[in-house]
Amino acid sequence: GSKDAINTKIINFNNEKMQITWAARERFHNENVSFSYTFDEGKNKVWKPCPTYLLDQDYVSGCLFKTEGPTLAISIRSSNGSEELFSKELKSDYYIKPNKPENVTFFWKDDTVTVTCNKPERAVMCLLLELQYKSTFDKEWQSRTSKCCSVGDQGFDPRKCYSVRVRLKRRVPHCNVVNYSSDWEAETYWMNGTLLDSCNDDDITSQSNPVTVLSCSLAALLMMLILLILLCKWQRLHMSVMPAIPDAKYIFVDLLNDHNGNFQEWLDKTDRVVLQTKLEYEEPECIIEAESQQEDEKSSGKQGPSEKIFTFSRTAENSDLKAAQTACLIPASNTMASFAGFHILMNDDMYVML
Repeated sequence: GSKDAINTKIINFNNEKMQITWAARERFHNENVSFSYTFDEGKNKVWKPCPTYLLDQDYVSGCLFKTEGPTLAISIRSSNGSEELFSKELKSDYYIKPNKPENVTFFWKDDTVTVTCNKPERAVMCLLLELQYKSTFDKEWQSRTSKCCSVGDQGFDPRKCYSVRVRLKRRVPHCNVVNYSSDWEAETYWMNGTLLDSCNDDDITSQSNPVTVLSCSLAALLMMLILLILLCKWQRLHMSVMPAIPDAKYIFVDLLNDHNGNFQEWLDKTDRVVLQTKLEYEEPECIIEAESQQEDEKSSGKQGPSEKIFTFSRTAENSDLKAAQTACLIPASNTMASFAGFHILMNDDMYVML
């Protein structure tokens, strides 16, 4: 058939390397061929042999060589070079496949994600940045494309885990005759703006556990603080409303331990101890001056104040103490009482202890 009937695939890798391939087994049965190329224009072309052949089951199926210019001419000949089997001229710039995007950055804000990458050194106007993503509930990828080198989308659910990937594409037909795109950048996994290892349930749980534990710990500490404050306030309120009642066992410890509950015996001993203590610490004499008024009967016709100083003494049990009489006059009401062997006369204005 015709010299251009062969189906070839032409790729210019980022305008650095050219790769030309064909279906060797279908077009050239049991026959190896030779390949040559040139980037020269005009009649004075210098053909170069293929530096690196590509094989398909031991048959030559393509050639890989360096890109040296925008115009390319290729020729496929028989193994001995005597017969040309295929030839073609083309613009190498129309078959560019870009490299993967470099330094990809993801910026998350609420339900919106923005992806950026470094600008390539060549033909930036011919490039598009494509973003694809899908959640664990989606079957198909969702795609967004924008000019290089930033693309974004919104509507991301913070409760879902997303698989995200990006790549560069060449504009068609302005820059390429073939719709070539770069390889995908490494796929990443995101949930609520947090980078995960994957979207498996175990990974999501392991990533969310620290946040959950921290939240629960803070909530528990807050509850303990509130309970402590309420307990302190309750104790203060309880003490102000219901004061503490003294424990009787500390007051009557001698009654229970020394006297086996004999109240009369404990009372007698207690009175003697109190009396002896008072005697040891009281002064031998106590002289108190008091002023009293007496009124005689109206029939006697005599009226006037009388002032007396009474001196009494108590006999101490100690033989060294001298006998004395003491009278202490203290204001009181008209009452007669007796306490521990002493007689007390209570007038309107004083006590008299005898």
